[in-house]
Amino acid sequence: MIKRILVLIIICCVACVDEKPKENSATEEVAVKIPTYNFEELEKNLPTDQEKTYVVNFWATWCAPCVEELPHFLELNNKKDVEVILVSLDMPKMKETQLVPFVKKRNIKAKVVLLDDPRSNVWIPKVDENWDGAIPATLIYNTKNRKFYPRKFDTYQDLLDEVENFKNEI
Repeated sequence: MIKRILVLIIICCVACVDEKPKENSATEEVAVKIPTYNFEELEKNLPTDQEKTYVVNFWATWCAPCVEELPHFLELNNKKDVEVILVSLDMPKMKETQLVPFVKKRNIKAKVVLLDDPRSNVWIPKVDENWDGAIPATLIYNTKNRKFYPRKFDTYQDLLDEVENFKNEI
């Protein structure tokens, strides 16, 4: 069932995505290294600094709502007590042709990783037991708490308010 939903979402998002990339003012070529992890490797590589709140966004270049909310996460990444981790769910074969050029054109400074784990029925419930796998989706966590948001953030203020409320719940 989840696989069918994910396939339907992929088809809908591919049909809706705006192929026009934003202009990049930098003319120099930037080397972009995006590690590829299975879910267990991703879990092991998620940071746990006690001074920070982490915002993990599950997204893909072919997902129009994901691309629309991306600038909010990039702005949030500029806060010193917050770290954004962008977990791409692009197909692994799209890494060099789609994901890397996307990250370069938008000059993304946040950490980007590619999740390559076909066992979605195993790892999706580990992120959140009620998550159906639809993206965009965001996990906010620190050493004391975690909260999952299976939705798009329409504005930077919307995202910032959720992060601040999360930090104040502790």
